[in-house]
Amino acid sequence: MPILIRAALAQVQFETIHPFLDGNGRVGRLLITLLFCNDGVLKEPIPYLSLWFKTRRDEYYDQLQYIRDTGEWEEWINFFLRGVIETADQGVATARRILDLFDADQRKVEGALGKAAPSALKILAHLRKKPVIALKDLVVSLELTMPTINTALQNLEKVYIVQEITGRQRDRLFAYKSYLTILEEGTEPLA
Repeated sequence: MPILIRAALAQVQFETIHPFLDGNGRVGRLLITLLFCNDGVLKEPIPYLSLWFKTRRDEYYDQLQYIRDTGEWEEWINFFLRGVIETADQGVATARRILDLFDADQRKVEGALGKAAPSALKILAHLRKKPVIALKDLVVSLELTMPTINTALQNLEKVYIVQEITGRQRDRLFAYKSYLTILEEGTEPLA
């Protein structure tokens, strides 16, 4: 049986059994991603269907109840597969936007900073892995001097790539704000 169908069936079974007093939905939705990873469909636990189900909460519960009442699975499987498709499409679109941002910001640094670009590009590459950074972490990770890092961060601030987010003079943190904005989309609490 294909993994997508198995995951859809497992989700309903888990929701129907309700083994815990609380958290059945969260654990059940996590189960989907873990099944995908276990079967090698995913290398990382990323399309997370939980938000898709939450935004369609009424339909989600109606679908679960329909199976319990009728024993008919087809509508649930279609609903589930629609969620997989939409979540995957959103993931692809987000990945493309992130790659476009990385490319545009690299070109911006290369075009605007001239001889100062190499150090700024090293920091920019590090920000792709860790979008909020402390100066001391950069000294250790990149083996650059504190003055070089300070200058590079100032240059990245001037071209609107990083932003200092603490407002302090010491132990400052810098964020790759446009990257974080993309990553945070859709994580707002539901009304």
